Amino acid sequence: MLVLAGSPGILNNHGFQVQQQQQRRLSLHEYLSMGLLKEAGISVPHGVVANTPDEAYKIAKEIGSKDIVVKAQVLAGGRGKGTFEGGLKGGVKIVFSPEEAKAVSSQMIGKKLFTKQTGEKGRICNQVFICERRYPRREYYFAITMERSFQGPVLIGSSQGGVNIEDVAAENPEAIIKEPIDIVEGIKKEQAVRLAQKMGFPPNLVDEAAENMIKLYNLFLKYDATMIEINPMVEDASGVVMCMDAKINFDSNSAYRQKKIFDMQDWTQEDQRDKDAAKADLNYIGLDGNIGCLVNGAGLAMATMDIIKLHGGTPANFLDVGGGATAQQVTEAFKLITSDKKVLAILVNIFGGIMRCDVIAQGIVTAVKDLELKVPIVVRLQGTRVDDAKALITASGLKILACDDLDEAAKMVVKLSEIVSLAKQAHVDVKFQLPI
Repeated sequence: MLVLAGSPGILNNHGFQVQQQQQRRLSLHEYLSMGLLKEAGISVPHGVVANTPDEAYKIAKEIGSKDIVVKAQVLAGGRGKGTFEGGLKGGVKIVFSPEEAKAVSSQMIGKKLFTKQTGEKGRICNQVFICERRYPRREYYFAITMERSFQGPVLIGSSQGGVNIEDVAAENPEAIIKEPIDIVEGIKKEQAVRLAQKMGFPPNLVDEAAENMIKLYNLFLKYDATMIEINPMVEDASGVVMCMDAKINFDSNSAYRQKKIFDMQDWTQEDQRDKDAAKADLNYIGLDGNIGCLVNGAGLAMATMDIIKLHGGTPANFLDVGGGATAQQVTEAFKLITSDKKVLAILVNIFGGIMRCDVIAQGIVTAVKDLELKVPIVVRLQGTRVDDAKALITASGLKILACDDLDEAAKMVVKLSEIVSLAKQAHVDVKFQLPI
């Protein structure tokens, strides 16, 4: 089963690690990834996606084989060991008739699947992938990812496929073989052949396995992928090399030239805040704390989160409005921050270089009025048109605390979040008056 879906594994010198933080990478459903493989001339099992149980019945009948596999299309790893609301165990099921395919699909479609990766939120299953069952003689693991220590892409292979690759990395790291590719020279046939041999493909299938690897590498480049994972790649009972499963992540920076791919994104699988952020063209990542952060510039965002932590607070998000934000975008940013009920205070830290402080100030004033914000807001503005910005905030009459010094602003927002937190625990309503 897929083990890196949703939270892609990043290879380091010691093997695999699964990063738990939110990733800004596009991930596609399995049936779409399999479609891309098929287009690239790579051998995959025959399958069709179904949106309803009746469609699942019809597709299973058309496929016509005795055994059919029903796969829940949910963007999370560990589907096979997941549980649906309603009680069905496992998001991948082998069935033996179209009727059974329909029955199992009805227990998946429209239900949430809970896996280790989704946690208690779960993820909705809107579709199932109905495909023929194939009988592998042997299962292998194959992936391509970008690896910093190799300064480019690396092919990863193992004779131990169809299982959690993290477990293999922990228990038997030498079973994982790496073949770095020079991104300028490109992949060479002898590299793919060497990897196929080390993975243990029989001599008569080494060339075929290598050809599939080359096609996968070309697909990796063509679509600006950050990872392709095939688990398992198999030697089929009929004597062919086949990719039974596919997980592909794409670099979100390539959206402008990969429109076909990014149009396939399933927003029902994403946090609503991520969707709203993308729509407003904001860089947003949700975190676990209670202090909302609104900044311009990724470096400033990191520094702001660090200084909040330094003074004992915990950031609730990373929100970078960028260098060319409009007042409307700032308002949208506040909507995003306050949609998280854990947020007890907000720190706005803007350094006006390209960005004008008065534009940010206008956005803050509009947001506080429109959203009727009750949480305390600390604003630290420096740079272009900062005096105009301060005048706007003062003239608004709103309870917005202005600080010139970042250290003081951070201390202030941490103290305010603690006051609001204590008040909530005591079921007391607090109101802030200026000046304090």
